[in-house]
Parts: sequence; structure tokens; C-alpha cells
Amino acid sequence: MNRRIEAFYGPSSPWAYFGAQRLYKIADRHDCELVLRPIRVVQENGGIMLRTRPQARQDYHAIELDRWRHHLDMPLNLRPKFYPCRSILPAAYTMIAAQRANLDARRLSFAIQRALWAEDRDIADINTLRSIAIEQNIPNLTDLIAEDWPQSIVSEWEGNLTEAVNIGIFGTPTYVLDGQLYWGQDRLEFLESALSDK
Repeated sequence: MNRRIEAFYGPSSPWAYFGAQRLYKIADRHDCELVLRPIRVVQENGGIMLRTRPQARQDYHAIELDRWRHHLDMPLNLRPKFYPCRSILPAAYTMIAAQRANLDARRLSFAIQRALWAEDRDIADINTLRSIAIEQNIPNLTDLIAEDWPQSIVSEWEGNLTEAVNIGIFGTPTYVLDGQLYWGQDRLEFLESALSDK
């Protein structure tokens, strides 16, 4: 049986954006099932939203983003126009809808993250999300993106968060393999090592 990686991440997390494509490659190299599970910051377990952190931590956050964007050679605006997002729910619901419909949720998710962090686009806007789906050649998704989302999508979002709280996740991205948590895109090497061990 193939092993399963679950990726719990915030749609607006720059760290999830940095790690996304490397995560996909790891899952493919090891023939793993990869399940995308969008969530918000898990304040119940001590997660702290960036804009409520002390200024020194916010300043250092920007320094680390700058270091990592150069290290990974990935485009990223240190002050994106639409961050913090008005809401991450439309983006999260769109990612969930794509995965439930067996569409290319990975490609869509990364495109949404890139839109926020590298293209100054508003991922809280329904029309922006529809445009991204079309640009990524996922036209069947546009009809699923709605102002009023079905309860099944909302319930999956709520279920993701409930499980994240229960298993001890506090920050995103957190990757889960065999019940073990790997917090942060800088732990992807450890995740791959665990996959190689068995």
C-alpha cells in the first residue's frame, strides 16, 4: 500500500508557497498519496497570526522571507498588495473543491499561492480564483467556485481544522506522515528521509 502524506497549510502562508513544489516532487519520487488540507493558523495550539506578533518577530519574518526567496530562487513580494488577506476561505474552499472533484489541486493550489505572493492578486476575490482556474487549464473548476459554497466543502474545511487541533498542529505548513508531524518547509528533508527509511 502506498504511504500517505497530508499537507496542512494556510492558503496565504508564504512558507507553504515556498515548499509546495518540493513537496509535490517528494510525493512523486516516493509514490505517495498526497492530500492537501487547507487550514488557518491554529491559535488553539499556540499559533500566532503574523500581524499580532511583536514587531521584532514581524521584522525577522521579513528577513527570513528575503533569505528563502533568494535561496530557492522563487519570486516573492515582501509586501504583497493583498496580504494579509481579507479572507482565506474562498481560496481554501476552491482548493478543497478541486481535490474533491479529482482535478489538478496541486497545480491550482500553487497557482493561487503564487498569485498572492508573486503576482499581487487578491485570492479572496471569486473572479480572481476563476481566472486562475482558467489560466491553469482547469475550466471545469470555474462552475464549482461560488459565492455560497455547499455544506460539504465547508464541512471539509472545518474537519481539517478540527483534526489539526487534535493532532497538535499549530503552524503551517505542517506535513503529516505515519502520525509524525513535520512543521515548516525547511523540514521537507526530514520528511523525505522518513519516506526513505521504510
